[in-house]
Parts: sequence; C-alpha cells; structure tokens
Amino acid sequence: QVQLVESGGGLVQAGGSLRLSCAASGRTFSSYVMGWFRQAPGKEREFVGVISWSGDRTYYADSVKGRFTISRDNAKNTVYLQMNSLKPEDTAVYYCATSSGYYYTSVGGFGSWGQGTQVTVSS
Repeated sequence: QVQLVESGGGLVQAGGSLRLSCAASGRTFSSYVMGWFRQAPGKEREFVGVISWSGDRTYYADSVKGRFTISRDNAKNTVYLQMNSLKPEDTAVYYCATSSGYYYTSVGGFGSWGQGTQVTVSS
C-alpha cells in the first residue's frame, strides 16, 4: 500500500498562493491516478481535482477551476497542488489520495490517503 505525506499548508491572506506537496512511498507511484480532496470543519470531504498516471490529463472541481493546478513528478514520487487567488472559502484540510481510475471524483473511488495539511485563508 502506498504511504502518502502532504506538506506545504499554512496561513495565507485572500488572493495569495500556496503550493501543496504530496510525497508517496513505494515504487508504484506512476501506476496511480492521484487526487486532491479537502474538508472544511463540519463539512464532508470534497473533491478538488485529479491527475492522470502520466500527468497529461487533469480535471478539477468547478469551485477551483482556473485557480488551482495539479501536477506530478513521477521521478520524485510527488504530486503537487498549486493554489492561486485563494479565497477564505478555500480554508480546509487538504488531502491527497490514490486511485486506480481517472474518472473517480468521490471519496469511495480512492484508496490510500495522506494525513492532510491545513490551509487557512484569511480575509
């Protein structure tokens, strides 16, 4: 099973940027589609975006489209989430996760999860 560790969270003002990283253990990283989710207090975990095995395709939730970008470096076993033009409503714990398929957008379609990293956007 893949072990995932997120990093890069923090406190940022509205309009600012952050880049999250998710480092994976194991030699099979490139065989997984990688997704990002987030969970705000009192809310369900929600889909943010996903990137294909090779990184040539990405898909985003409407709420972050045009502001967030997912990329991956299979040589480094790492996936990234670049977040620009941050809004207070982006405040949440952000999680990366693995999937065997590109078209999953629900929690149930993802297997291994990281512990999450907190992102707080102040107004």
